[in-house]
Amino acid sequence: MLVSSRLMAAAGIVPLPIAARAASLLFQQVLKSHPRLFDRLGDYRYSCFGFAPSDLAFEFVIRPAGGTIRTYRRGRAPEADARISGPLLLMLGLAEGRLDGDAVFFARKLAVTGNMEAVLALRNALDDSGIDLVKLAGDMSGPIRRPVMAALSSVRRHALKAEGARWN
Repeated sequence: MLVSSRLMAAAGIVPLPIAARAASLLFQQVLKSHPRLFDRLGDYRYSCFGFAPSDLAFEFVIRPAGGTIRTYRRGRAPEADARISGPLLLMLGLAEGRLDGDAVFFARKLAVTGNMEAVLALRNALDDSGIDLVKLAGDMSGPIRRPVMAALSSVRRHALKAEGARWN
Protein backbone atom coordinates (compact mmCIF):
# COMPACT_ATOMS: atom_id res chain seq x y z
CA MET A 1 0.00 0.00 0.00
CA LEU A 2 1.33 3.43 -0.96
CA VAL A 3 0.70 5.25 2.32
CA SER A 4 2.16 2.58 4.58
CA SER A 5 5.13 1.88 2.27
CA ARG A 6 5.99 5.59 2.27
CA LEU A 7 5.52 5.74 6.02
CA MET A 8 7.75 2.70 6.55
CA ALA A 9 10.42 4.10 4.21
CA ALA A 10 10.40 7.38 6.14
CA ALA A 11 10.64 5.48 9.43
CA GLY A 12 13.78 3.77 8.12
CA ILE A 13 15.73 7.02 8.17
CA VAL A 14 14.78 7.88 11.73
CA PRO A 15 17.84 7.75 14.01
CA LEU A 16 17.81 4.80 16.39
CA PRO A 17 17.67 6.93 19.59
CA ILE A 18 14.55 8.72 18.34
CA ALA A 19 12.84 5.46 17.32
CA ALA A 20 13.77 3.93 20.68
CA ARG A 21 12.39 6.92 22.59
CA ALA A 22 9.11 6.87 20.63
CA ALA A 23 8.70 3.12 21.19
CA SER A 24 9.49 3.50 24.90
CA LEU A 25 7.03 6.37 25.36
CA LEU A 26 4.23 4.46 23.66
CA PHE A 27 5.03 1.25 25.56
CA GLN A 28 5.05 3.11 28.89
CA GLN A 29 1.72 4.71 27.97
CA VAL A 30 0.29 1.24 27.28
CA LEU A 31 1.52 0.01 30.67
CA LYS A 32 0.17 3.10 32.42
CA SER A 33 -3.25 2.65 30.79
CA HIS A 34 -3.25 -1.14 31.30
CA PRO A 35 -1.22 -1.80 34.47
CA ARG A 36 -2.37 -5.42 34.73
CA LEU A 37 -1.67 -6.22 31.07
CA PHE A 38 0.97 -8.86 31.75
CA ASP A 39 -0.70 -10.44 34.79
CA ARG A 40 -2.04 -13.30 32.65
CA LEU A 41 1.48 -14.26 31.53
CA GLY A 42 2.23 -16.17 34.71
CA ASP A 43 5.87 -17.30 34.73
CA TYR A 44 6.21 -16.20 31.09
CA ARG A 45 6.35 -12.60 32.31
CA TYR A 46 10.06 -13.33 32.81
CA SER A 47 10.41 -14.27 29.14
CA CYS A 48 11.94 -12.06 26.50
CA PHE A 49 9.73 -11.39 23.47
CA GLY A 50 11.22 -10.23 20.18
CA PHE A 51 9.22 -8.43 17.50
CA ALA A 52 10.72 -8.07 14.04
CA PRO A 53 8.51 -6.08 11.67
CA SER A 54 9.31 -7.21 8.15
CA ASP A 55 8.58 -3.74 6.78
CA LEU A 56 10.46 -1.62 9.28
CA ALA A 57 14.17 -0.96 9.88
CA PHE A 58 13.79 -1.66 13.62
CA GLU A 59 13.21 -4.63 15.90
CA PHE A 60 11.92 -4.56 19.45
CA VAL A 61 12.54 -6.70 22.51
CA ILE A 62 10.07 -6.60 25.39
CA ARG A 63 10.67 -7.91 28.89
CA PRO A 64 7.28 -7.85 30.64
CA ALA A 65 8.65 -8.43 34.16
CA GLY A 66 10.80 -5.33 33.89
CA GLY A 67 8.27 -3.33 31.89
CA THR A 68 10.95 -2.56 29.32
CA ILE A 69 11.18 -2.31 25.58
CA ARG A 70 14.46 -2.04 23.70
CA THR A 71 14.79 -0.97 20.09
CA TYR A 72 17.45 -2.24 17.68
CA ARG A 73 18.25 -1.88 14.02
CA ARG A 74 16.94 -4.82 12.01
CA GLY A 75 19.15 -7.87 12.43
CA ARG A 76 20.88 -6.57 15.55
CA ALA A 77 18.42 -7.59 18.26
CA PRO A 78 19.61 -10.19 20.76
CA GLU A 79 18.05 -13.64 20.90
CA ALA A 80 14.63 -13.78 22.52
CA ASP A 81 12.69 -16.63 24.11
CA ALA A 82 10.01 -16.07 21.47
CA ARG A 83 10.09 -14.04 18.28
CA ILE A 84 7.27 -12.79 16.08
CA SER A 85 7.89 -11.35 12.64
CA GLY A 86 5.58 -9.97 9.99
CA PRO A 87 4.12 -6.67 8.81
CA LEU A 88 4.16 -4.01 11.52
CA LEU A 89 0.50 -3.06 11.24
CA LEU A 90 -0.60 -6.69 11.57
CA MET A 91 1.50 -7.04 14.71
CA LEU A 92 0.00 -3.84 16.10
CA GLY A 93 -3.48 -5.14 15.28
CA LEU A 94 -2.70 -8.30 17.21
CA ALA A 95 -1.31 -6.26 20.11
CA GLU A 96 -4.66 -4.48 20.29
CA GLY A 97 -6.43 -7.84 20.28
CA ARG A 98 -8.52 -6.83 17.26
CA LEU A 99 -7.31 -9.42 14.77
CA ASP A 100 -7.69 -13.17 14.74
CA GLY A 101 -4.16 -14.32 15.53
CA ASP A 102 -4.81 -17.86 14.31
CA ALA A 103 -6.06 -16.63 10.94
CA VAL A 104 -3.06 -14.33 10.50
CA PHE A 105 -0.64 -17.08 11.56
CA PHE A 106 -2.16 -19.81 9.36
CA ALA A 107 -2.31 -17.42 6.40
CA ARG A 108 1.49 -17.24 6.86
CA LYS A 109 1.43 -13.48 7.32
CA LEU A 110 3.24 -13.92 10.64
CA ALA A 111 6.13 -16.12 11.63
CA VAL A 112 6.53 -17.27 15.21
CA THR A 113 9.67 -18.96 16.51
CA GLY A 114 10.90 -19.97 19.91
CA ASN A 115 8.75 -20.75 22.92
CA MET A 116 5.23 -21.19 21.55
CA GLU A 117 3.76 -21.49 25.05
CA ALA A 118 5.12 -18.04 25.88
CA VAL A 119 3.59 -16.64 22.67
CA LEU A 120 0.23 -18.22 23.50
CA ALA A 121 0.39 -16.73 27.01
CA LEU A 122 1.16 -13.33 25.48
CA ARG A 123 -1.74 -13.65 23.07
CA ASN A 124 -4.06 -14.53 25.95
CA ALA A 125 -2.79 -11.52 27.90
CA LEU A 126 -3.51 -9.24 24.97
CA ASP A 127 -6.96 -10.67 24.21
CA ASP A 128 -9.68 -8.40 25.53
CA SER A 129 -7.08 -5.92 26.79
CA GLY A 130 -8.81 -3.02 25.08
CA ILE A 131 -5.53 -1.46 23.97
CA ASP A 132 -6.02 1.28 21.39
CA LEU A 133 -2.62 2.39 20.16
CA VAL A 134 -4.08 5.13 17.96
CA LYS A 135 -5.83 6.66 20.96
CA LEU A 136 -2.73 6.34 23.15
CA ALA A 137 -0.54 7.96 20.47
CA GLY A 138 -3.13 10.69 20.11
CA ASP A 139 -3.23 11.26 23.86
CA MET A 140 0.54 11.77 23.78
CA SER A 141 0.27 14.32 20.96
CA GLY A 142 -1.11 17.24 22.96
CA PRO A 143 -2.72 19.96 20.87
CA ILE A 144 -2.39 18.03 17.61
CA ARG A 145 -4.25 15.03 19.04
CA ARG A 146 -7.16 15.04 16.60
CA PRO A 147 -5.16 15.20 13.35
CA VAL A 148 -2.69 12.60 14.66
CA MET A 149 -5.51 10.21 15.54
CA ALA A 150 -7.23 10.79 12.20
CA ALA A 151 -4.03 10.12 10.26
CA LEU A 152 -3.11 7.01 12.25
CA SER A 153 -6.67 5.65 12.04
CA SER A 154 -6.62 6.09 8.27
CA VAL A 155 -3.24 4.39 7.90
CA ARG A 156 -4.36 1.49 10.10
CA ARG A 157 -7.64 1.03 8.23
CA HIS A 158 -6.11 1.18 4.74
CA ALA A 159 -3.10 -0.97 5.56
CA LEU A 160 -5.17 -3.74 7.07
CA LYS A 161 -7.57 -3.62 4.14
CA ALA A 162 -4.61 -3.98 1.76
CA GLU A 163 -3.40 -6.98 3.78
CA GLY A 164 -6.84 -8.57 3.49
CA ALA A 165 -7.37 -8.34 7.24
CA ARG A 166 -10.49 -6.89 8.72
CA TRP A 167 -10.21 -4.51 11.65
CA ASN A 168 -12.85 -5.47 14.20
